[in-house]
Amino acid sequence: MRVLVIIPAYNEEKSILSTVKSLKDAKVKGHTLDYVVINDGSKDNTKQVCLDNHLNFINLPINLGIGGAVQTGYKYAYYNNYDIAIQFDGDGQHDASYISSLINEIEQGNDIVIGSRFISKLSEFRSTGIRRIGINFLSFLIKLCTGKRIYDPTSGFRACNTKIIKEFVNDYPIDYPEPDTIVSIIKKGYKVSEIPVKMKERTSGVSSLNTNIFKPLYYMIKVSMAIIITSLSTKKVRVNNGQ
Repeated sequence: MRVLVIIPAYNEEKSILSTVKSLKDAKVKGHTLDYVVINDGSKDNTKQVCLDNHLNFINLPINLGIGGAVQTGYKYAYYNNYDIAIQFDGDGQHDASYISSLINEIEQGNDIVIGSRFISKLSEFRSTGIRRIGINFLSFLIKLCTGKRIYDPTSGFRACNTKIIKEFVNDYPIDYPEPDTIVSIIKKGYKVSEIPVKMKERTSGVSSLNTNIFKPLYYMIKVSMAIIITSLSTKKVRVNNGQ
């Protein structure tokens, strides 16, 4: 199976090279593992680092936000006939050694697999108390709307098969897309699973939620409304879960 790792990058000049190296060093037996960096209109030297080191990348001339950058990667996966697409942050938090486990879950018949920080104590990553409260609330809201508990609804480390790639090519939220898309996928009847993964603290750069004291509150309100609207408006589709 052909696997594409999608790496959205905004102002990640200090970490993007080590991130790509970790993927090249990852041992994934029986699969072709490719990657594409989506430089989302970075204001630093991310583009130049990609050029100087001959990385495979798409340069977006303006900043589209995380949703637009990731959807660009899914379009690349779709039009280049990849079997599995994996989101993988460019900031050094994700551990490439878990890619094999994500792929295995897809091969077992799941449509989308989430790498979760919160279903075991593997992770070195420790989010703030306020952020954990927010994540727990989103987890509760998703359970209320879909009947399925997702422990790490904001995780950007996840894998999906061709059916979900096509879904995301056609429709993908611009801002903070992970919780919203999870609800949509569950409501449509696709199979979603979580596996425990180890994540690390960001090695450089700043999270978009830390750039403004009002950003976390805005995030919670907007995502909560999106979850509710998506839950009410999404109709179940006929899904063939055979691989």
